[in-house]
Amino acid sequence: MLRKIYVLDTNVLLQEPHAIFAFQKNEVVLPAVVLEEVDSKKRNMDEIGRNARHFSKLIDQLRAKGKLHEGVPLDSGGSLRVELNHRSFQHFKESFAEMTNDNRIIAVALNLSIEEKEKSNGAKVILVSKDALVRVKADAFGLEVEDFLSDRVVEFDEGYDGFVEVFVDNEIIKKFYKEGGINRGDLTIQATLYPHQFVILKDALGSSSSALGKIEPNGYDIRPFVSDLDQVWGIRSRNVQQRMVFELLLRQDIPLVTMIGKAGTGKTLLSLAAGLMQTEDLHIYNKLLVARPVVPLGKDIGYLPGEKDEKLRPWMQPIYDNLEYLFNTKKPGELDQILAGMGSIQVEALTYIRGRSIPEQYIIIDEAQNLTKHEVKTILTRVGEKSKIVLMGDPQQIDHPYLDEYTNGLTYVVEKFKNQAVHGHVKLVKGERSGLAQLAADLL
Repeated sequence: MLRKIYVLDTNVLLQEPHAIFAFQKNEVVLPAVVLEEVDSKKRNMDEIGRNARHFSKLIDQLRAKGKLHEGVPLDSGGSLRVELNHRSFQHFKESFAEMTNDNRIIAVALNLSIEEKEKSNGAKVILVSKDALVRVKADAFGLEVEDFLSDRVVEFDEGYDGFVEVFVDNEIIKKFYKEGGINRGDLTIQATLYPHQFVILKDALGSSSSALGKIEPNGYDIRPFVSDLDQVWGIRSRNVQQRMVFELLLRQDIPLVTMIGKAGTGKTLLSLAAGLMQTEDLHIYNKLLVARPVVPLGKDIGYLPGEKDEKLRPWMQPIYDNLEYLFNTKKPGELDQILAGMGSIQVEALTYIRGRSIPEQYIIIDEAQNLTKHEVKTILTRVGEKSKIVLMGDPQQIDHPYLDEYTNGLTYVVEKFKNQAVHGHVKLVKGERSGLAQLAADLL
């Protein structure tokens, strides 16, 4: 097999510190400027800083195997080398005069590629970057470029929806209602069915007969919904997916619920309504905890004036908007008085969740698509006994610089837990906020 040389950009390591082991028996090259960029990030008190520190320790351990600038063997069968040469800007200066760090990385890959092409059995040089513009610039110089895809948990448009439509003979639908369910053997589909996946039965001959069931934890039996509620705290389900959401949210035997949907599909409102009912009316849970990640689009949270609660208010306003609707408040400050009087509803930033143990609580994590795999793991390992946690978001609206639709924490949880009996998932497809909001979500 022809040997390949992979030149890694800094963002690959800041997204996945173990990326150096993902290239099998090929050579991995780190330009010296990459180490400088990683070093500049390691003091950050966020996920990027954690990954920078983790990679720093990892590469320090590899020094025991030899000199990094000469190359050291990896357990994957390949090798790792820190590249100190091949930094010449001779082939670059006419197109990009400025010696930015991105251009330095491209220059190393370009000079290595030119050198290898002059050899009779030279290796193919590939630049790996998660920065689209770096890939575009490198491609303009004839370099082979790739995105780092090893951290993806799903491929394009292959995500788990949580429900499946099945066209069956009308007799199967009648059997479902008469006997209180059917089993996997009554269906002719070849697709894999998962615990708590919803099944929409439709008449194959086109009549209006239909049925809605859910796969039992054994992955075989299909039964009607346990809950017959389609209205919770004044909120009525407006489509079949919202009805599925209520079934998952009101089931105590499903402690982990995930929801994916565009803006206006009702994710936050449905979750809050179900949480309020089970906390305030049924007293199943002691507290309703609502949290969302603080991912700034402009200035960071530290630049806002006031105490912690005042700083958090702009970030948490979408939660308060939904609570105002549920409590039907009209006057300014009325919601704050209600929440202060109840004492069982807590709106918090995810910044403060590390180190906590959260038992007997109904936990809602909004905007979970902005979480990394590590952050999601941190959150789920905080969940205590008799708690329920709801993760929701829109993977197409990501504000995190190193995440995308296929590598974010929400998508990661959906795919990793879809075969587990403790988990249920629904993809909401129809917007219910308004006709304009739905049209904007589809067109823009």
